[in-house]
Amino acid sequence: MEFSLPEDNNDISLTRFESMLKTNNVLFFDSNEFENIIHHYLESGKIALAKKAVKLGLEQHPSSVNLRLFLTELFVLENKFKQADKILDELHILEPSNEEIFIQKANVLSKQDLHEKAVNTLLIALDLSEDDEGIGDLYALIGMEYLFLDQFNNARLYFKKCLSIDKEDYSALYNVVYCYDFLDENEDAINFLNSYIDTNPYCEVAWHQLGRQYVTVKDYDKAVTAFDFAIISDDSFVGAYLEKGKVLEKKKQYHEAIDNYKITLALDEPTSFALLRIGYCYEKLNDKDSAVQYFYKTVHEDPLLDKGWIAITKFYNKQKNYQKALFYINKAINIDGENVVYWKLYAQINLRLNFLEEAERGFKKTLDLGNYELQTWLSRSDVLISLGEYEASVLNLIQAAEFYPETAEIEFRLAGLHFTLHESNKGQYHLKNALLLNTDYEFIIEELFPHIVKKPSVQYLISEAKK
Repeated sequence: MEFSLPEDNNDISLTRFESMLKTNNVLFFDSNEFENIIHHYLESGKIALAKKAVKLGLEQHPSSVNLRLFLTELFVLENKFKQADKILDELHILEPSNEEIFIQKANVLSKQDLHEKAVNTLLIALDLSEDDEGIGDLYALIGMEYLFLDQFNNARLYFKKCLSIDKEDYSALYNVVYCYDFLDENEDAINFLNSYIDTNPYCEVAWHQLGRQYVTVKDYDKAVTAFDFAIISDDSFVGAYLEKGKVLEKKKQYHEAIDNYKITLALDEPTSFALLRIGYCYEKLNDKDSAVQYFYKTVHEDPLLDKGWIAITKFYNKQKNYQKALFYINKAINIDGENVVYWKLYAQINLRLNFLEEAERGFKKTLDLGNYELQTWLSRSDVLISLGEYEASVLNLIQAAEFYPETAEIEFRLAGLHFTLHESNKGQYHLKNALLLNTDYEFIIEELFPHIVKKPSVQYLISEAKK
């Protein structure tokens, strides 16, 4: 559908229409005015106003095909597919060569996940279309339907057709590269982008995408060159500076990476990503004061970014400043108490500080949140042993064994616990299992249960296993 009213006239129409709604005075609008009003409301996401405009428009122009097409669009938004289909069938009888009717039919089919039928319907519309812009839009719609079908070769073909009509259709360009990415055809993507750049040498988007492809194939020198050309094409292209910074980090050129990240801070609002990367670069350069300063800035800029809190906590952890590490991980938990990484760090730091009850709480919360790593189960078990909570430790290990059956580290601990609880039969059973699985872990008994390892029955089983 064409919307040809000048902008000033469109503003006047909108003002008159909204004034009419407030006063209940019925004013006359021609069908083109209604079309532009409805289009404006749909673009703005004001669906209720669009519905009012369609209703009033059809009251004044009941035979308008375009207004009835807008009605089908509203029906589709409300998942009223039968009503939309009924109108489209009626319109097809009136105007069998109207491509917009087929586009809406395809939209209805697509919303019902009938993507093959949507493609076939769009191909009919394509045969009816005469202007390049309309054909380009149809190529894009067909490409998207093929994406829904995971037919990436077909999708890529149609997005390339979009570029043949408009080489600056960057949405199509992104989609072509996406198809290459999904198919892991990075070398082909590089060849395509180089060919595209030959026809459009100052396209910063293409240079940027080419740089990302070179990163994927680990050709970092060419990646930096590509990002440089993206910056030459548009020296305010924040994404190119960020990507270049990431590559320079990989090349261990931390000073140069910092320079690029700092340019993004000057060009646009500071991003937590850039601040965090600068902090990491300073940390790699052993400039601890600057590193922690930028970690502070990261969490200030975006308190919800878990990577910022993790970075600052790990920074103090490495410095063995466990009190400060604990302070910041507590702040993080207060913001997001369901973050499993936070709780894991909380448990580890408390363990370093010998705050055993808090450490046990942290490990338990980590497990409750779905982190079922073997080490988490074992660490919680060991803390419970240190607290003298032997039965709780047994229950914890039994749960762990459901995820990690026939694991020597679990069996040695269960053996020691059962001997400690004077359950000799169970102790011998688990010790035999443990020794059959891996004798190298017998040190677990020695370290966690030194009073048990001296028992003659334990010594006998260990010596027999080593024969």
